[in-house]
Amino acid sequence: MTELTATPAASLTWKERARRIDPRYLIAFLITLVLVLAQLRYHIVGGYERLAVALLACTATEALLSWFDRGKVVNLQSAYISGLSLTLLEKPQGAALWPIALGGWLAISSKYVLRYRESHLWNPTNFAIVTLLLVAPEHISVLSHQWGNDLATNLVIWVFGLVIASRVRVLHITLTYVAAFFALNTVRSLMLGQPILPEIAPITGPMYQLFVFFMITDPRTVVRGRRPQMIVAVIIALVEAMIRFASDQAWPLPTAFNAAPPLVALWLVGPVAKWIDLYRAGPRKPVPVPFPEAQATPPLPARGSSPVASGAR
Repeated sequence: MTELTATPAASLTWKERARRIDPRYLIAFLITLVLVLAQLRYHIVGGYERLAVALLACTATEALLSWFDRGKVVNLQSAYISGLSLTLLEKPQGAALWPIALGGWLAISSKYVLRYRESHLWNPTNFAIVTLLLVAPEHISVLSHQWGNDLATNLVIWVFGLVIASRVRVLHITLTYVAAFFALNTVRSLMLGQPILPEIAPITGPMYQLFVFFMITDPRTVVRGRRPQMIVAVIIALVEAMIRFASDQAWPLPTAFNAAPPLVALWLVGPVAKWIDLYRAGPRKPVPVPFPEAQATPPLPARGSSPVASGAR
């Protein structure tokens, strides 16, 4: 008889080891890389106290709510990613730290409160930033052009982003959104009689890079199925193009719409798409539990009777 043994870790190639890495660690690595590059080259973090407050608010909220909801503290990696994202994207006015702390609480709390059929509907960071922009636009802004369009920096981020998106199997979402962005904004530039390049240039900026690699591809909040995911990405790009067009026409819009069109588009479309997806899937079926009585030991034969006589086999 042949004995089956597990493959020793030492005998694995580097490609096989890479495939075994939890995708969440790859995402955490990339967003950490973005933050480090942004701080070293452009100093856009705005002070390490913001990073400390964001990470503390996110991880503490996650630990407390998960313990209250599930009776245990869950892996805090998701909270870590949310804290880094808030540090990069949310820019409080002056030296205020309370918007960072409030943003961390909103981001993590939304996962436990705004749920349908045991799944949260919004990307946590997206929910927090857009909500704060809607209710307190005079106190915060969002990352825009602070690190410009430097080719070397963008190239590093896009290379790592594309590799990790492919590894996590969400590359089709990113590429679909980017293609739709180019097509829709080319049409928009023709309608407005504007040059094409300035209209498509924003996608090389930092906010869009974080958006296409982390928010729109969030595994917890995307719909199921490759084709539906691509359709939702196109719808988000379409809503964003409509917001930007309305802003061009000076329509009266909340500050959030003008400051962060892609974030608002995801904030509007993503939860609806996720809700429809969960509704169509139906409620989760409970895992059947064997009845204890079905596995009960047969009664012992009466004293003095033989096992054969009692029907035992």
